[in-house]
Amino acid sequence: MDLTRKRMTHEEMLDEAQKREKEAEYEWIDDAFRVEKTRFMWKSVLKEGNKDFLFGLEKETVIEMSRWHLKCLQDGTLEQYTRVVNSGVVGGKL
Repeated sequence: MDLTRKRMTHEEMLDEAQKREKEAEYEWIDDAFRVEKTRFMWKSVLKEGNKDFLFGLEKETVIEMSRWHLKCLQDGTLEQYTRVVNSGVVGGKL
């Protein structure tokens, strides 16, 4: 155990973690998204904007549905598979 090692401040630890994250290599699927394991499930993250996209319990399902969703967005057919259950509009005065 090395006792001469310098103790890091909270800010230094955050900077170090951010550097490691930037250096990490991701496996990009279809050059559009990646899949990561979270505490309880899997999530896909879009390459553009680096935003969380879809969540699921199985990695393969998340990959399959992310591909399908992106294809529908590209084709402009997502509306065919979408419906509004409740609009949230309240009539009259509150």
